[in-house]
This record gives sequence, structure tokens and C-alpha cells, in this order.
Amino acid sequence: MHEETASALSAFDIAALLVVASALLGWFNHHFVRLPHVIGLTVMGAIAAIGLMIVDALVPGITLDNWVADTLEQMNFTETLLQGMLSFLLFAGALHVDLDRLKVAWLPVLLLSTVGVIISTVLVGLAMWGIGSMIGLAFAPIWYFVFGALIAPTDPVSVLGVLKEENVPQSLQSAVAGESLFNDGVGIVVFIILLGAAVSGNEFSFIEGAELFALEAGGGILVGLVTGYLGYRALAGMDEYTLEVLITLAVVMGGYALCSQLHISGPLAMAVAGLLIGNHGVTYAMSDVTRDYLLKFWELLDELLNSVLFLLIGLEMIVLTVGGNVLIFGLLAIPLTLVARAIGIFVSTKTIPAARLQDKGAGRVLWWGGLRGGISIALALSLPPGETRDFILAATFAAVLFSVLVQRATLGRLIEKLKDDHAPAVEESAQAVR
Repeated sequence: MHEETASALSAFDIAALLVVASALLGWFNHHFVRLPHVIGLTVMGAIAAIGLMIVDALVPGITLDNWVADTLEQMNFTETLLQGMLSFLLFAGALHVDLDRLKVAWLPVLLLSTVGVIISTVLVGLAMWGIGSMIGLAFAPIWYFVFGALIAPTDPVSVLGVLKEENVPQSLQSAVAGESLFNDGVGIVVFIILLGAAVSGNEFSFIEGAELFALEAGGGILVGLVTGYLGYRALAGMDEYTLEVLITLAVVMGGYALCSQLHISGPLAMAVAGLLIGNHGVTYAMSDVTRDYLLKFWELLDELLNSVLFLLIGLEMIVLTVGGNVLIFGLLAIPLTLVARAIGIFVSTKTIPAARLQDKGAGRVLWWGGLRGGISIALALSLPPGETRDFILAATFAAVLFSVLVQRATLGRLIEKLKDDHAPAVEESAQAVR
């Protein structure tokens, strides 16, 4: 019965189910739970998943896990998520990064989004490999590094809201947003390279990987600059907000399709294009009306996609067989990712004097504010089916859930503590507000 139902669902039916479910959970959270939207949706999705698992286990004749598995299989995650949604998420995030302020902290941002990502990927991969060996998992070692790459990207959306509420200096806000934006692009390139080697079964070569990284990243940046500039010129020649929103959509979809054909990094290209349009386009090529409509449109799209992704990871938990090893693997991923990020931040911002962040307490804010979110979920969901995917999904779910429920919820307290310690950066910000 469930097979017939699942096979009858069209792509539109599946999309409709996800959007309706996200809207209902968001409505319920807004009226009754009253948590911040991202946290609330994560909690609601987790509760819904647990509830459905209980119903599936206790009520005879109901096979929700099979129905959900069949439905999710139809969505083709690799095509839908890795080759589509990520481009929209990165472009939307880049629109809000202030390039002038980012230039001030360009070196630490560059090191954090490259050296920091690589350090985090390697350390998490080695640590998870050790855990897998201890509990008897028979995965190829490279899969542990695939997990390290997908969990390295951070999500600045909810963090920036907290930083603004707490009057954190704009320089630190820009550093957090810039680092997150580019570590997303870099992390995705590293993930794609490692995943290709893992799926093919070929031995991974660091030299070939470095060459492929340079080609994909360099090509993506170049295409991003070209498409972003063309979009900027098109926006500058008119004042019609509906058409200008359409042009930005064309930049994202057309630019990403071009990158796919050229086998270069589409996500990194869209991050660069979004950065260009979000600064020069918004400042010089748009009226106030257009600017308002365009930014709100992309904020809404970013919120919708993140909502769907958090719901999807909850649905995936229904079809997982959660045994002892899965729980161990997932729970240990939480402290290991935190330790790896701390080391990556320390190496990136402390070893070179010019890369040191000037704002006092910035390292702690970057560390605890390095939330995992929609990007990591999308990458995990795009993995090929199998036992390896189940373990990586569980670890991703645990790390994302902890970062949203614990780190995001307590980030404000950490900043308040820095204020109590009379951090000069916070004092300067407070004087600026007055």
C-alpha cells in the first residue's frame, strides 16, 4: 500500500508536503512554543520525527518508515540539494555580507575559511576514524573525512541575529559572516572532491586533490565574478523591482548551471556573485523600493529552504535504525567537532600576527557561534544510500541539533559574560550605540 502511495506522489506533491509541514510546524512554534524560528523548527521537526517513530513502532499495520523512505528516495537528494538548493542558500547569505567591513578582516577570514576548514576536516576525520575502528565499523577511511568536510561549514544566519541584539561590533559581525560564507564554499568543494574519491573507490591523492581544488575553486570564483558583474550591470540599467528580482534568480540558476557544465564550484561562484550584487548592486544599482523587495525576497527564500532542510533531516531520522553504535557515533561527533573547530580557529588567527582578530573575545564568539545548519544537512542528505550514510546522517543530526539548541541558545550569555569582563570591543560598541 505504501509503495503505491509513494509512487503516486509527483515532485510537486512532495514539495507541497514539505512546505505545508514546515508552515504548520512554524505556525505551531510561533503560537505555542515561542522559540526563535530556527530553534523552534528544529525542535518541532525532532519531536515530529520521534512521534512518528513511536506511532510506526506501536501501531500495527502502519509502516511509516517504508513510506517515508520511498518518498525521500524519489526526491533524488544529490540533484535537488547538492546541485540546486545550495546555490540559493549561499547567494542569499552573501547578499548580507558587508564587503567594506570584510576587507578589514580579509586575512583572518581567508585563513579561517581555508586553513581552518582543512584542519577541521582532517581532525574530525581522524577522530571519527578512531571511533569507528573502536566500535568495529567497516567503512573505508575516506568516508570519515567526507563527514569532516560536510560538518566544517557554519551557518551565520541565526548567529548574526544574536550578535546584533547584543551590540557586538560590526567588524566582528562581518568576520563571522565572511568566514561562514567562504568556509561554506570551500567546505563544499572539499566535500565534493572527497566524496568523488569515496564513491569511486580510488585511492585519494593529496596532489590530485589540491589540483582539483584549485581548478574548481578558482573557476568558481571567476564565474562568480563574471555572472555577478553582468547581473550588476543589468540591475543598474533599470528600476523595476519585479524584473530585478528575476535577474538575480537568473544569475543564480544560470550561473550554477554553467558551473555544472564546466565542472567547477557552483556554490563558491554563487557566494562571490551574491557578495558582488549584495554590495555594489544594492548600493549603486537599486532604488530603495527595489532594495527592500529584493532583500526580503531572498531572506524569505533562505528561510523557506532552511525550514525544509531541517524538516528533511527529521524525516530521515524516521528511516534510520538507531542502534547503540549509531548513538555512540552520533553523540561523540558533538565534542569532536567543537574541539576541531577550536583548533582550526586558534591556528588560523593566532599563528600569524597580521591575522589576529582585534576584537577581544572574538575567538570565543567565533568558536561557540560556529553553528552547523542547512548546508551540512544538505550535504549529508546528498550521500548515496547505505549503512555509511546512516551513520554520517546520525552524526550530522547530533552536531546540528546541539549547535542550534545549545550553542545558539547560550551564545548571548557568552557575549554578556564578555561584557561583564569589560571586553574593550563590547564597550566600544555600546558607546557607538549611545
